[in-house]
Formats: sequence, structure tokens, C-alpha cells
Amino acid sequence: MVMEDPEAPHHMLLLRNFMSQGLIHKQPLLYASPERDPRGFLGTLPSPMASKEEKSNERPSEQDANLRIAWQYKKYFGEQNSEVQRGGKAEYCNDFDLRKPLERHFYSGQRVDCISLRDSPNLVPLLERCSTFSAQISKSDGNITCAGRIAIQSLCSPQCDFFDKDWEMLSFIRSLKGMVRSSGAVAVISFPPSLVSPAFLKRWQHLADTLISVKAIPDEDKELAKLLTGYQDMLGLLSVHKVARINTQVPAILEATTFSMKLRKRRSLVLECLNQAPVDGSSGSSYGTSGTCSGSSKTGNLDF
Repeated sequence: MVMEDPEAPHHMLLLRNFMSQGLIHKQPLLYASPERDPRGFLGTLPSPMASKEEKSNERPSEQDANLRIAWQYKKYFGEQNSEVQRGGKAEYCNDFDLRKPLERHFYSGQRVDCISLRDSPNLVPLLERCSTFSAQISKSDGNITCAGRIAIQSLCSPQCDFFDKDWEMLSFIRSLKGMVRSSGAVAVISFPPSLVSPAFLKRWQHLADTLISVKAIPDEDKELAKLLTGYQDMLGLLSVHKVARINTQVPAILEATTFSMKLRKRRSLVLECLNQAPVDGSSGSSYGTSGTCSGSSKTGNLDF
């Protein structure tokens, strides 16, 4: 669950990367939104970026009419290799170009279901669609193409007729959690916490397997600029309040719980550990190490 910031739509960056990652790996997607035309949101999903190695290996002879998809996508969309194997383990694409939209054929010919929450008086239709969707995702092998993704934007938005039905929304979250746990699907729900009563907000947070929040930072905060290195490049802050630990009582211990959200070259979303500026006010070292929501000690971009 992602707690939104009412002053900035930074949660949409997370949703876009989450949805694009699933689509390029041929995973089924269910997207629910309070917008009247949620399918139009698919046109704003980012396209995967090409790595430096792939750019150097690009050969003009292979860019002919018979190559239906770009060279930088072959790593993820080959007809024979739908997964990337590194060390015997499936690897996901994590870098996306926010300025380049995902090509239409990635979400037009797949199992992509879009639902508008605005015209629904309650959450029964959404729950039924989620049940049908999760029933088709078997929890058997480790093939990443067999996984499914559910993305629900602004669950308690005022545009929805059920935004004030606290118990109904709480029951929906509990039911969805059971569906996801018993299937091969994963769900991400964003919601504005300011519209949820404090008592129910605690219940929502308790039901979440992984709980994060995003917060925008002021453009001109001189005090914060003195404390943080690379403040001018930051879009906002991402805080990890809770990390999924299934079937165990051992808590997850993260190297960091607060990350800065940045746009690398104004193109790709990057999360980095906060790096405190030197006391003497000098420029200091670089931005610090990148972090992962999974708590891995391996340095790298965010693994959605």
C-alpha cells in the first residue's frame, strides 16, 4: 500500500513503473482508477531504457523490417526468451524512460483489464473482477510470466461513491489480501491517508504487507537544503514503514527506511538513500547508495 501525498502525484510514478514492469514481462494486469477512462492511463506508461552495453552492441544490420521490436527490448521480449536469467534467477527490468511512452502492442494484445471506480456505488464489482483475475493466476512455478499484477489508484478518492464507507473498504482490502496470498498475483493500492479516519487508517496500515508513503519536498527550503546533499535534484521523499515478512516472526531490518526520489537526467526514476551534507557546508560526496524495497544489501535501482 502506498500512502499518497495530496500536494504532488509522486505515487503515480511508482504505479507507472510497477505496471510497465509487468507488461513488458508479459504479466496479466488489472488496473482500477477513479478516472472515467482508466485505459487511457496505459498510454502514459514509460518505456524501458536501453543500457549502455545494449547501445554499444546495437548493429544497423539487424534494424530491418523483419525486426518487429527495438533492439533494446530484445533482452526482455525475445520470442524464445521472455525472461532474463542472471545467475539462474529471473531478473526484472527496473529502468524506465518516463519521457517515452510504452508501445501500444505491449498492452493491447495481452490480458489487461481496466476498471473505472467512479460509476460504481460499492466495491462489489471490483472485488468480483479481482477474484476472477486472481483465480487465473496459478501459484505453481517460478516463471515470472505466470505472475499477475493488480494496481488500484486512489481507493478512497472523493470521485468514488463509496469513499465514505470505511467498513466496506476495509473488508475489500482484507478480501483482496486473501486472494493475493493464495494466488500468484501481487497488488499495489494507493490511497490518500488524509481522507481516511485515524482509526481506520491504523487498520489499513495493519493489513498492508508492505507499507510506504511518498511526500513532496518544497522547492525552496533552505534549511533542508543545508542538511541534504543533492537537494536540488530531489522530487520528494519515500518512506518505508513496513516490509512484507510472510510466515515468519523475524522482522525485516533495512539499511535505510527513507529514500530520496530523483529523476536521473529527467528521464528515469531513481531512489537513493538520504545523504546528509557535511557540517561545514561544503558540497560533500555524491548522492549515496541506491536502495531497494526488498531490503536487499545489493546496491542497485529500486526493484518494483
